Amino acid sequence: MLLHHYRFVADDSLFDVAAFRAELDTGRPPIALYKQVLRDIQVELDARFHAGADIRDLVHGRAWCLDRLLETAWARHSWPDAGVALLAVGGYGRGELHPHSDIDLLLLLEHDDDSPYREPLTAFITFLWDIGLEIGHSVRSLADCEREARADVTVITNLLETRTLAGPERLREAMTERLSSRRMWPPDQFFEAKWQEQIARHYKHNNSEYQLEPNIKSSPGGLRDIQMIGWVAKRYFGPLRYEDVVAQGFMNDAELQILSQGQAFLWQVRYALHTLTGRAEDRLLFDHQRAIAELFGFHDSPEGLGVEQFMKRYYRHVTALAGLNDMLLQHFDEMILRGDEALEIQPLNARFEIRGGYIQARHPNVFRRRPGALLELFLLMAQHPGIEGVRAETIRLIRDHRHMIDEAFRDDLRHQSLFMELLRSGGNVPRQLRRMNRYGILGKYLPEFGQAVGLMQHDLFHLYTVDAHTLRLLKFIQRFRETAGREDFPVAATLIHQLPKLELLWIAGLYHDIGKGHGGDHSLIGAQYVAEFGERHGLSPRDTRLVAWLVEHHLLMSKTAQKRDISDPDVIREFAHQMRDEVHLDYLYVLTVADITATNPSLWNGWRAALLRQLHGETKRALRRGLENPIDRDDWIRETRTEALALLRTLGADVARVEVLWDTLGDDYFVQYTPSEIVWQTQGILAHAGSELPLVLVSAPAEDTSEGGTKVFIHTRSVDDLFAATAAAMDQLDLSIHDARIATSSNDWTLNTFIVLDDANEPIREQARLERMRAHLVEELDDPDDYPQIVNRHTPRQLKHFRVPTQVQIDQDPANARTMLELIAPDRPGLLARVGRIFMEQHIALSAAKIATLGERVEDVFFITDKNGEPLVDPERQAQLRERLREVLDV
Repeated sequence: MLLHHYRFVADDSLFDVAAFRAELDTGRPPIALYKQVLRDIQVELDARFHAGADIRDLVHGRAWCLDRLLETAWARHSWPDAGVALLAVGGYGRGELHPHSDIDLLLLLEHDDDSPYREPLTAFITFLWDIGLEIGHSVRSLADCEREARADVTVITNLLETRTLAGPERLREAMTERLSSRRMWPPDQFFEAKWQEQIARHYKHNNSEYQLEPNIKSSPGGLRDIQMIGWVAKRYFGPLRYEDVVAQGFMNDAELQILSQGQAFLWQVRYALHTLTGRAEDRLLFDHQRAIAELFGFHDSPEGLGVEQFMKRYYRHVTALAGLNDMLLQHFDEMILRGDEALEIQPLNARFEIRGGYIQARHPNVFRRRPGALLELFLLMAQHPGIEGVRAETIRLIRDHRHMIDEAFRDDLRHQSLFMELLRSGGNVPRQLRRMNRYGILGKYLPEFGQAVGLMQHDLFHLYTVDAHTLRLLKFIQRFRETAGREDFPVAATLIHQLPKLELLWIAGLYHDIGKGHGGDHSLIGAQYVAEFGERHGLSPRDTRLVAWLVEHHLLMSKTAQKRDISDPDVIREFAHQMRDEVHLDYLYVLTVADITATNPSLWNGWRAALLRQLHGETKRALRRGLENPIDRDDWIRETRTEALALLRTLGADVARVEVLWDTLGDDYFVQYTPSEIVWQTQGILAHAGSELPLVLVSAPAEDTSEGGTKVFIHTRSVDDLFAATAAAMDQLDLSIHDARIATSSNDWTLNTFIVLDDANEPIREQARLERMRAHLVEELDDPDDYPQIVNRHTPRQLKHFRVPTQVQIDQDPANARTMLELIAPDRPGLLARVGRIFMEQHIALSAAKIATLGERVEDVFFITDKNGEPLVDPERQAQLRERLREVLDV
């Protein structure tokens, strides 16, 4: 670290310098000798690492060894005078070297004329390359350093961290004087430039510590954030030790401990990454997470995978470091750079005031005298939305006093009332809850939430830790309340203003995933936790039952929409019974939309939006009709036919031809499709009559809506394995099928409808592309015996690191005389086409499909029969189908 708080003690057992110099004097070829010593040093360091040595000894020890080697190498070359020096800069200048870190060197010249030094410098650098050192070097004069540092904050940052390895120390001292804050980059300008640099760096990493594959150096809370604190402090205070900076009030002992422990952990991870990969690697990729978890002693248990436990520790460290970075830099700006500025002060009460737009405690003992102020502060910010944040010194007070939140604090009615008042404040509650989490208050007040902090599920579906996902969910709910949310989430934005008690939604959102990591069904565990919260915080029994029901059933709506046939009146009737009333339905809809959008940015798309909107609308109609008076299937069919026929009449259709066609389609057709879809398909079929080619109709969603997917309707002679051929053809077009409805008329014509999205999970709207799709499908399906080849596209790297064993569940759907097959399998390009081919081989007919891709796995539901239209009830045939699916997909 740039602030010198650790000194490596010379260690002859790591590198015996005297013995090395003696061996050099024997005349042995120096290059071979240097290479051997470098190998021996690294072998010894690696052995110590695996034996659990202090990581600081290893990182500083390697730098110490390289110092000695470079000194001897320098001494072997002839230098014309004392006008050149060898300096370590950057990370090496701090005395830090990991196994494959660059060795950054500055060859510093006293004068601009480098001609006397060119030959020895070239020979010296060539020698370093020959012995296998990974060096980064520059040759600069004192004037060069001054000119380039003045122009570029990156250069001066690098030159702040230097040590003289060989040559006169006076050159480095002269450079340091030229680069002093009196001459260039005064602390305020340096701070602003580095602050903007950090903002840009964090932006590249989505401003989040919670990356699935974080960069331990550059992501928020990474090593760069630690170095940032050091750079800023050094530019202001000079080259002080950590203890001196604590004495100056920039940090306290507790913060120093967080910094030191976090750095040590990240150094351990970085050392392991370099060792595993054999290169300078800072990305904690899936490829390496499991191996490092095992190396660090994390093992799978009923509570979670070893890799999840390891990543939980990682996230907790970087979250603490990111929060410390924020607080210290804000403190530096407020108290040191702007400490003399006159700021407007507005008292709020006896404990808090607003100073320059930020809230601060009015005296340092406020939390000791009144512990409830730890909650009151966030309530005040919710009540006064103009407050921009918390003053750094008050953040420090919060961090220093949060230990006061214990069981007695949580049982205090006054504190429970403050927390409920915050939830009922009507302000931006999620913003305050995020701040509470950032400062370590939320997990103290709600210990069950604290256990979820940093908890990650090791998959590609859940992109965030449980706490980060939960707070994102609440943020989306807040967005529904604002004007900006109406365009993207019109139904949720309407419903949220109709909910009787918004605080119940905040509570359900807080607790919906809190049961994860405890073993068992997290929905049931969370429902128990939230019921206890309701009782403790004085919710009425009715409200407590509602939030517990929401937590227990928070996955029900998404599962029903994605896995059930929601065009079936029986499915809607069953779901309406589970909802009980419109209040439960509306709360659950808003919670579901927020949950999906907060889980994974790619998960929410127009098709899922359309499914949920349809399920909500149909269920609401069923509830208004009355659960004791459900819509009859025959009534549904009759109403659909009547409405569709009326539309066709207005369009000038030949009613007699329409009726003849409809008589061949069967009743299920009028259950599966809406009147507008029936009109579209009927017009297409009648216009295409007499053609020998398949009819393919393609329809994009309306331009004024982001909801829905592109519809593909195929009408052709019924032939075996049409679905398999269609899936393969669509795969060739880079289309993903999200819904399939398969029907066959009484005269053996198929009426197949697919909902498709492109590889970005968006509907296809461009007319030229729609026409290319249509033409390709017509060409490929004209002769289904000429089966389209399944495209063997490259499997993305991340998918290769998740082994999802194929699961096949087969159940009967007696109401519709068919079999339901639920498939959970690893995702890969061409998967649905492969499933279609298996159905073809097993002589299985498909009547409908619901497709869901969840990160590295798919969860698809297929409604199937045999070729005679009968359900698959033979256990032996079911077993054969299961085995074949596993055989093909578990590769």
